[in-house]
This record gives sequence, structure tokens and C-alpha cells, in this order.
Amino acid sequence: MLRHEGRLRAFLARAAGSDADDLAQEAFVRAWQRAGDYRGQGSYAAWVMGIGWRLFLDQRRTARRREGLAAQDEAPQPNAPHGASDAAIDADRLLAGLSPQERAALTLCFGHGWSHGEAAEIMGIPLGTLKSLVLRGRAKAQKLIAEGAGS
Repeated sequence: MLRHEGRLRAFLARAAGSDADDLAQEAFVRAWQRAGDYRGQGSYAAWVMGIGWRLFLDQRRTARRREGLAAQDEAPQPNAPHGASDAAIDADRLLAGLSPQERAALTLCFGHGWSHGEAAEIMGIPLGTLKSLVLRGRAKAQKLIAEGAGS
């Protein structure tokens, strides 16, 4: 499991911001508790990433219920570490302009190198939905880049 830790934490940092470490820890605990549920279909790394993604979604739904924001889809503000490059800060700002699902799809496919099929498995969505999220996220990102260049 340790070899998957960095990848999971990096993915969750994009999705959940400062809660990433707690979610990753909980994902590994659940993976250990449910080790017998892994049937060898797909990669073990994708299975663990899927657990982390579902924990993030559960946390977000719970937070929305508590705050009474049932219909809003707020993006967490990524915490750029001190000394982060301008490119990393710009990428964080760009990703913050996307929905959590679009952000996750782009991060999995382009940031972590998962195939569309693997990313769909991780997110627990149909392949066509994942492809739509990637296309929509890329289009939004390109629009945000164009607007930023025009200012």
C-alpha cells in the first residue's frame, strides 16, 4: 500500500485540499479492512484510488448537508506550498475553476496518467461520462486560459 500513498495523496490534494491527508489515511484503513473485497479486476492502485474518491464525495455531501448548501458545488481552494512555482499556482487556480468531477477527471487522466477506463473505474462512473467530464473540463480550462491571457 505504501507505494500507492503518494499518488493517492496527490490526487486527493487536488480534490479535497487540506483534507487530503485525512482522506488518504481513511482510504488506506478501509482498503486494509476490506482487503478481501478486492477481486483482482483492474489494478489494486485504481481500487484504492476509488476508495479515496468515494470518501471525498461522502465528505463533501456531509459538509453540504451540514452547511445547508444542498445545490451548490463549491471548489476547495488549493493550498499552494511556500515556494511553489508560478506554473503550479496557476494550475491550482485553473483547476479551482472546474467542478470537483471535472477536476478529478483531468487530474487522473492528465496529472496521474490513468487511462480513461481506469479513471472511470476509480470515479465509479461510466466511461462515456468520464470522457464527457474530460472534454468539458478541458474546454473550460482552455476558456479560462484564454480569458487570463486577454487580461
